[in-house]
Amino acid sequence: MLTDKKICLLLAGCILYFQSFSQRKQFTITEATNGLATTLAPQNIKKPSWDPGTDRFFQVIKAGNSEALIATNYPNDKTDTILRLQQLNNAVKGNFKSIPTINWLGRDEAYVTNEQSLEKGVLAVDGFHWSHWMTLPDSAANITVDKSKKIAYTTANNLWLVTPDKRTIQVTNEHDKNIICGQSVHREEFGITKGIFFSPEGNYLAYYRMDQTMVNDYPIIDWDTVPATPNMIKYPMAGGTSHQVTLCVYNPTTGKTVTMETGEPKDHYLTCVTWAPDEKSVFIAILNRDQNHLWLNQYDIQTGKKIKTLFEETDPKYVQPLHPLSFVPGSDNKFIWWSQKDGYMHLYLYNTNGKLLRKLTNGKWVVNEIIGFNEDRDQVIITSAKESPLEKHSYTVNLNNGKMNRIDKERGMHYLISSEDGKFVFDMFSSTGVPRKCIVRSTSGKYLKTLLVASDPLANYDRPTIKNITIKADDGTPLHGKLILPTNFDSTKKYPVIVYLYNGPNIQLIHNSFPESGNLWFEYMAQRGYVVFTMDGRGSSNRGLAFEQITFRRLGTIEMEDQLKGVDYLKSLPYVDSTRMGVHGWSFGGFMTTSLMLRHPGVFKCAVAGGPVIDWKMYEVMYTERYMDTPQDNPKGYEDANLLTKVKNLKGKLLLIHGTSDPVVVWQQSLRFIKKCVDNNVQIDYFVYPGHEHNVLGKDRVHLMQKISDYFDLYLKSDNKQQTNLQ
Repeated sequence: MLTDKKICLLLAGCILYFQSFSQRKQFTITEATNGLATTLAPQNIKKPSWDPGTDRFFQVIKAGNSEALIATNYPNDKTDTILRLQQLNNAVKGNFKSIPTINWLGRDEAYVTNEQSLEKGVLAVDGFHWSHWMTLPDSAANITVDKSKKIAYTTANNLWLVTPDKRTIQVTNEHDKNIICGQSVHREEFGITKGIFFSPEGNYLAYYRMDQTMVNDYPIIDWDTVPATPNMIKYPMAGGTSHQVTLCVYNPTTGKTVTMETGEPKDHYLTCVTWAPDEKSVFIAILNRDQNHLWLNQYDIQTGKKIKTLFEETDPKYVQPLHPLSFVPGSDNKFIWWSQKDGYMHLYLYNTNGKLLRKLTNGKWVVNEIIGFNEDRDQVIITSAKESPLEKHSYTVNLNNGKMNRIDKERGMHYLISSEDGKFVFDMFSSTGVPRKCIVRSTSGKYLKTLLVASDPLANYDRPTIKNITIKADDGTPLHGKLILPTNFDSTKKYPVIVYLYNGPNIQLIHNSFPESGNLWFEYMAQRGYVVFTMDGRGSSNRGLAFEQITFRRLGTIEMEDQLKGVDYLKSLPYVDSTRMGVHGWSFGGFMTTSLMLRHPGVFKCAVAGGPVIDWKMYEVMYTERYMDTPQDNPKGYEDANLLTKVKNLKGKLLLIHGTSDPVVVWQQSLRFIKKCVDNNVQIDYFVYPGHEHNVLGKDRVHLMQKISDYFDLYLKSDNKQQTNLQ
């Protein structure tokens, strides 16, 4: 029999438990949208980097009400304070609010940027010295700083070079604004992110020159001016005329420029630009416009003539080069080449005669990154999906025999920064239940130091149950997904469902990372009483070439079959209300969302499609022709995917959203769809974000996600009578 005291204690415990449960927070729409990048971001090591040529690790820490830059030598763990924020501001007469990113020029020597101003400094243990280096024009873009202390940048369509003695040289003088120098080309496909390439010692400057005079003009309208004004861009559409690119090499000593003779046809693609270590030649991967034949060529920079073709790669569907050559440290004639020729992205060791020395990695998994090299041990440091396509782990790979050793031990997604000598790595990772953990490890496995174990920033929130799901496609291929249950889930109730998807090339949604849902908006909707489901179907990335290429020439067909397998799974769940299902996606996901509503009408009651491709004939050459061939060669594939011809099939409610300044999926895509709806007396909902490009970002993204949430509430949670009145 309980005493009165015990009863009181029991009641007090129950009250505390229910108070604790009731006090769990609900996500605001702002937190659900931007929280992981702001107020709900897990703790992290701030601005980590390695001092080149040393095993000294830098990070920024709080120091009272300010900040300090500290350095730790490994493995002896000796830590010194190198620089305080006020010292930096005093030295350069700056107004930095926090210590900026340290950009290394060499051992102990670095620079920082303050808008267009560059400040150079020495970061030694026994003291520091900073001085103003250079102020660049306000219009300077594509700023590239070389360890030789040369600086290249672009203004408008031309390229400029600043020498170490601060002389400014105009490298190009193109008067036609549609001939562009020093910028990325081919709409940043093929792994291209820049257009300026300094040689290893900085003695030469290679750059892209893109002639797009032959490409059709396309207007992007600025609606902030009165009257509105057009900004004319060049937008090469599938099957149409593409731009022409060459690679030029400038010699600052002679002032001469040599164009590499990359030949015909001129609308082929130039990528994987890599300097030879001796600065005498440059390597370029030439990809034909059909994207099924690649030549790796070497060119003499003095004459521009081709020295040789090292090797060729072909594929009946497409070859997709994404990485430059990685020369082995200490070698002028051995390099690593990335290729999917065996069906998975792997690494191959070649010499500069084009001879394959050995395949370095092998298996039914893909390599994700090259992190660095350990020259003393003849190792390359990589990350890969070897353990699971849902995770990323780090390894050393021996260059002589391909032997692999895993560096990390924990499950999850690992992101690494290697010391220059490859002896140590900074490893930041997360996984289910691990918001973030930061560790310094030796690549030999003999040293480990944990720098940070982040607390859970979501611990006080009412979070849903999240289940990892595997579904089989028609051919038996396993497809990975996540099922997110409503908070306060009751298995005897019926819940509405939101399917979120992308399912396009080069993107993977499902990982073992934090938060487990992958997106706090999913959890926000679960708090509002929804089941949320997301899955990577065939055609998405990180699963090998066969998995990705199965959609070739028929985008939006196999992917929908896989997503409908997900729908079948959802319908099999007793707590899912199959009459109240919604779907949402953006970009390729917007295309998929709209396709599901028109090609499989009646499956979903409502949908929200953002920035959708409506007609692939109106999308850019490089991406579209890789996956669909040209409209002339594949008319049936383009017609099957064309949503303009399927407007009459719509059942249910569809909201289209588009940024009015979108230069990727142009606004005209959805405007033409609206016109077809009007012509066919089909009612849909439509919303635009003035001034936004392909993605709605910043504070306006909160408005976007509120609109999407409200749309699902309106048509999936309201009763039929209310919906009838609203319509």
